[in-house]
Amino acid sequence: GGRLRMGTLLSRQSCQARLRSAEGMSLAEFLYPALQAYDFLHLHQHHGCRIQLGGHDQMGNIMSGYELVTKMTGADVFGITVPLITSTTGDKLGKTAGNAVWLNRDKTSPFELYQFFVRQQDNVVEKYLKLFTFLPLEEIAHIMEMHAKEPEKWGPQKRLAAEVTKLVHGREGLESAKRCTKALYYSSVEALEEMSDQELQELFKQATSAELMLEPGMTVLDLCRKANAIPDGPSGYRKITDGGVSINGNRVTNPETVLILGQHILKNGVSLLRVGKKNYYIIKWLQL
Repeated sequence: GGRLRMGTLLSRQSCQARLRSAEGMSLAEFLYPALQAYDFLHLHQHHGCRIQLGGHDQMGNIMSGYELVTKMTGADVFGITVPLITSTTGDKLGKTAGNAVWLNRDKTSPFELYQFFVRQQDNVVEKYLKLFTFLPLEEIAHIMEMHAKEPEKWGPQKRLAAEVTKLVHGREGLESAKRCTKALYYSSVEALEEMSDQELQELFKQATSAELMLEPGMTVLDLCRKANAIPDGPSGYRKITDGGVSINGNRVTNPETVLILGQHILKNGVSLLRVGKKNYYIIKWLQL
């Protein structure tokens, strides 16, 4: 604390803005730059860290770290800031906001990463192509020219999503994202059949999984009841007849329909049961 100057901390633009705001500035907020500065010092001394990277909003914190490290050690260290990436509503993307996009597959699947970039608006997609891909500027300019002629094809968004997903997860990650996209949005049976257990779990995170034995003459009604996907009695029966049930993307309205291999049960031994709009059930068939 003796090595950080009050005048410097108070003069930071971020500090001035908070002090002038109606909410004011808490002691915890004021001490944050000091803690982050010490963090930089610790990383430098114990792990040889010489560069701290952050968004534009971290400039003051990084400056505090730079000043502390240089005073304490005399070493050359550096700070780099980059433009903040915001959501379509202008909100900062990050852990605190709860809308972070992760490079770790366990936190953001290749499909989710792909879809995040596919959904970007026209007013930011060119900037993102320049920031997040290694495409030559001439090629980006050509992509945007084609987009002006055929905006309905979403060419820049698809190229952006493909390039970023391939960069983060490799070619197989990109193919996985495309399979999941076809299965979810285009009801592609072929894509469903090619999906791994991991991809199914990533795509249908809220889905209930069940393992069932296929019995001779087993019907759609039997399947729904064994999976606990519909209520017992007439209301469950009507759920099917009213068109509220689909198997592998195809609506089934006859509860007495007998399950057929290759149609209701895919080659990978899986059935994707959907009841209503959002209730998914992943059925794994045993000993087919």
